[in-house]
Amino acid sequence: MMTFTAHDGTRLAYHVSGGGTPLVCLPGGPMQDSAYLAGLDGLLPHRSLVRFDLRGTGSSAVPEDAASYRCDRLVDDVEALREHLGLETLDLLAHSAGANLAALYAARHPGRVGRLLLVTPSVFAVGIPVTGDDRLETARLRAAEPWFAPAYAALEELVAGRATAETMGDIAPFWYGRWDEEARAHRAAESGQKNHEAAAAYGAEGAFDPEATRKALAELAAPVLLLAGEADLAAPPRAVAEYAGLFPNAELTVQSGAGHFPWLDDPERFATATAGFLGRTGAPAAVSG
Repeated sequence: MMTFTAHDGTRLAYHVSGGGTPLVCLPGGPMQDSAYLAGLDGLLPHRSLVRFDLRGTGSSAVPEDAASYRCDRLVDDVEALREHLGLETLDLLAHSAGANLAALYAARHPGRVGRLLLVTPSVFAVGIPVTGDDRLETARLRAAEPWFAPAYAALEELVAGRATAETMGDIAPFWYGRWDEEARAHRAAESGQKNHEAAAAYGAEGAFDPEATRKALAELAAPVLLLAGEADLAAPPRAVAEYAGLFPNAELTVQSGAGHFPWLDDPERFATATAGFLGRTGAPAAVSG
């Protein structure tokens, strides 16, 4: 673990693995410890993965101002990390809600983005709707699974606005391409990884301006890869395809059989899907501490 100081004095942490050109990884959640991204280690052998613990999560300090958890304000932390690493541009991998932060960073600092990889991205920051029918249709791809009937019934309750405290647990199998022991352990670990106060502030009023963000992304010169999971309820391929259309230089890939965590569902397929895009983008660069 390494640390640096944000512009407001908050100590922020990041974790480095591998060697090569740095790839900064922004976690989802929102506001979840980047530890859940550790499964990416080794999948991109020509990259130095820099997992960023957003303020108030993982090994990063809790800020004095809780309003600084708002997504648009976190952009300053990403920029402070770039400055700390001494990089002219950042190659970014963002997962789920982390894609909202990546989109706002790219909109504000387009010249600082080298490559942008959005993995099963949230589409909230760009105002793309995902309806209940979208989620139900995607869920029905899993109809042959032994756990499908009770999980689908719970999802119907959620979509209808009748969710209970147990509903999110009941639909958990839908988040993974394989509901096996590894997926169960990954899911169980989430309860201790998320800062719920920070998550509540992440999308507070004023955090997002979809129209302005879409306009800025339409001018982004950096290459972009959006990776959707074929069976992902959070970001169904239709919505991710629409997202890809917002960029002038983007490509879309849909990982067959994958849910919301495609690197866990099929590590080899995920590595193959991303290797060509990330590849070797120059001589190895050391990550400073």
